[in-house]
Amino acid sequence: MEQSYSLEITIISCEGLRINRQKSVKKNTFVTVQTDSQNVNTTQLDVEGGSYPVWNEKLYVQMPMHVRFLNIDVQCKVSSFANKFIGRAKIPVSDFTGPYFPENYLHILSYRLRDDNMERNGIINFSIRMKAIGGHHNVLSYSNYQLPPRITPMAGKVSSYGMVTGLPVWNS
Repeated sequence: MEQSYSLEITIISCEGLRINRQKSVKKNTFVTVQTDSQNVNTTQLDVEGGSYPVWNEKLYVQMPMHVRFLNIDVQCKVSSFANKFIGRAKIPVSDFTGPYFPENYLHILSYRLRDDNMERNGIINFSIRMKAIGGHHNVLSYSNYQLPPRITPMAGKVSSYGMVTGLPVWNS
């Protein structure tokens, strides 16, 4: 049996949803959260929110260790047999895991949705909490987590806005 983690994802709301980049969504939107082909969960329909739906619904999803991305899709029910795809947020697992985040750490995140043509189509707001299954207390151990690159300023220059400009430098 492959080791997995349990995700508690609260789908909060969306902003600025459109169908075919032309007309605003009127009603019947829902969200699908997928970690792999076997782990898919769906929210209830938001029948009143239009382009700004609100769910505040908790979903519990199993995430196998090999998964690198979490897909969050927003769709609109157009008939009893058909759904219209609005957009997808592809969330890197590294955005909410690793040695910097203790187990049960609550992340509140917002991501841009992209439609079938990779055009911007709204924003999704959600929170995520990761829990180990089977008595494992560290979400990811230090040994299997790769640290992000360090940013080193170029010639020590700082812009007039107080931002450091630099290039990523990887240490071996």
